[in-house]
Amino acid sequence: MSDLASNQRAFFDYEIQDKFEAGLVLSGQEVKSIKNGHVSLKGSYVTLKGDEAYLINAYVSPYPMAGPLLHYEPTRSRKLLLHRQELRQLIGKTKQKGSTLVPLKIYVKHGKIKLEFGIGVGKKKFDKRESIKKREVERQIERALKTRK
Repeated sequence: MSDLASNQRAFFDYEIQDKFEAGLVLSGQEVKSIKNGHVSLKGSYVTLKGDEAYLINAYVSPYPMAGPLLHYEPTRSRKLLLHRQELRQLIGKTKQKGSTLVPLKIYVKHGKIKLEFGIGVGKKKFDKRESIKKREVERQIERALKTRK
């Protein structure tokens, strides 16, 4: 499993409660472009429409070897491949107030491109400050341990 793209901002802005894995419906040139690492999850999100889930606003740059592509939209909606049971579970969990579906990373698993997304609850400003303080304390401890060696 090699990560092709990750959304580090999601862990700062949201408290991730549960993680899911889904396949993506992609065109052939999008697969090649993603496997080359030309994908960005910045500003993207997952939404549920009826009985289907979609990845919205993820940027997949056009594959340069494909030649001129007419009407290619890099930020188009891409359908997620999930089992019906997983979709029902997601619908139930997202009805809770303040929860949203946040894409975390795109990776290759057994030759297939997968999306890992999680159910996130937005952090308040003081929660973000707390995580920054915690990170700083951990860094100071690491530095202190390194200098003792």
